Amino acid sequence: MYERILRPRIQEGRRSVLLLGPRQVGKSTLLRSLEPDLKINLASRATFRDYVSHPERLEAELRGAGAKTRTVFIDEVQRVPALLDSVQAVLDEAPRRFRFLLSGSSARKLRRGQVNLLPGRIHVHYMHPLLACEMGADFELDRAVAHGTLPGIYAETDAVTRAADLRAYVDVYLREEIQAEALVRDVGGYSRLLDIVAASSGKILNLHALSIDAGISYETARRYLEVLDDTLVSFTVPAWRGSDRASLLAHSKVFLFDIGVRNVLLLRPLDRPQPDEKGLLLEHFVAYEIHRRLSTLWPEARLFHYRTKHGVEVDFVLQVGSELWGIEVKASRNVSRGDLAALDSFADATKGVARRIVVFLGPRRQVLDRCEAIPLLEFLSELPS
Repeated sequence: MYERILRPRIQEGRRSVLLLGPRQVGKSTLLRSLEPDLKINLASRATFRDYVSHPERLEAELRGAGAKTRTVFIDEVQRVPALLDSVQAVLDEAPRRFRFLLSGSSARKLRRGQVNLLPGRIHVHYMHPLLACEMGADFELDRAVAHGTLPGIYAETDAVTRAADLRAYVDVYLREEIQAEALVRDVGGYSRLLDIVAASSGKILNLHALSIDAGISYETARRYLEVLDDTLVSFTVPAWRGSDRASLLAHSKVFLFDIGVRNVLLLRPLDRPQPDEKGLLLEHFVAYEIHRRLSTLWPEARLFHYRTKHGVEVDFVLQVGSELWGIEVKASRNVSRGDLAALDSFADATKGVARRIVVFLGPRRQVLDRCEAIPLLEFLSELPS
């Protein structure tokens, strides 16, 4: 099992925890490893039926629990959101008696259903596929950008089995299970939109064009994109708007949550990254490494992209407190002064740019004018872990 960097933060905390993330990122594995005294798995049909019809049962069971029952793990809590009211009642009645470890693979029912998210009583964390530092000696860049980094899939040593597992994950979870939870009505339209979003991953989002290509209305496309975001299948990187707004594009970039999932949806060969996509895939990888650290690991950081109406583009703008980092990603072993033009333009137009960084695949760090060229793994080592 890979050691997850969230584990010590959750293990050492005193507050109850709600851990959200897509299926098979390791939420249940992590929370079970903390050896809770009571486990309630709502993915079990029998258990689900028991609690969905009588959510108050949880309060009665905990009042009758022995003194050794201190930590309570509820898996897939979004399936019975009413249990959160019971959790609040128990915490209010005896604040130090129990600690709850809750997991959820979809935030939609929790975000959109006016559900009690226990403000002030619970800490919310997000779990993602593996970071490079969590893979340790197992990390291989080509493997990560071809098959993605879902823990169970990445850990499979046989490449053929790994690819088959990844295709099954996409078919069963992204298509069938989201349909089964009644999150979408027009399954065909949703499926087409999912494929189009995969083709748009890492690019500026044009919702109007997406809706036309998928053959659905603009409003339906907007709602389905909300489904992808709420089920944590995609995320957006907003446009930087802190410079001369009249000259900047305001559209966000959209990313699917895992490169392997994107590759399967686009029917890419999974034995190697495609040569014409190396730059795009490396940009995805860096985006994931930064995005997955936001919130819990790097609460003072915010991620943006930068593009002007004249076509000047910087892959990422990272706001760290009062500092700004401009970041370009190059899938090459060499960096030339021509690669620095967009960063220089961004710095000239923006106050507070503390670092101009080119992340590249070369072996050693370089300084070119006022820019830092940093090898990929060295750059990742500078990020919080």
